[in-house]
Amino acid sequence: MSNVIQESRDEPRWPPVAAILAVSSLLEVLPHHVHAMPRWVSYAVLAAAIVPMIMVSVSTDNAIWLRIEHIAIMLLASVYAGNTAAELGDMVGITVHPPETRSVSLLTSSFTIWITNVLTFSLLYWQIDSGGPSRIARGMARTPDWLFPQASAPELAEPDWRPLYIDYLSLAFNTATAFSPTDVLPLTRRAKGLMMLESAIALLTLVLVAARAVNVIP
Repeated sequence: MSNVIQESRDEPRWPPVAAILAVSSLLEVLPHHVHAMPRWVSYAVLAAAIVPMIMVSVSTDNAIWLRIEHIAIMLLASVYAGNTAAELGDMVGITVHPPETRSVSLLTSSFTIWITNVLTFSLLYWQIDSGGPSRIARGMARTPDWLFPQASAPELAEPDWRPLYIDYLSLAFNTATAFSPTDVLPLTRRAKGLMMLESAIALLTLVLVAARAVNVIP
């Protein structure tokens, strides 16, 4: 019986792993965007985040791996945040690329900022809501940080419905696109603060691209 309960609580980890790998692969093929640190550091942090998620899926006693997963994803988010800060600095005039590559650098850096912004905050939302999947899997969920439509209208959802990573990915995408909450409402101050920060990064990226594109794009 306990195995059935544990299986129902643990969500599959392949969606966040696929999202991380997809974004990382995309960033590798984009030319001339800024790297805040050596590539090997990014690869190491990437592996440190993915390995615990794989172990959560395959391990029979995954309590320790859930804790490691939480720390690793927070580390990955910090690395992405540092890279975002470097790219924003490059876009406002702290040039790290030769002049002849500035047009390409502006476009690729703005795109990498936006897509890593969505990925970073989707992982953060997933890890902090209700204490994160580690606490949910152990039956220690806290008060939710976001109110999803299915929670406010349970008659329209499955009896055991709860938000999974793809729900937080959609939340992060909508926040970066609409610059405001859509169908999911933030309930706590930290949820509101994170959504404000994500919207601010997306809006600043859009404003910088619009302001500098006239001068740097032929």
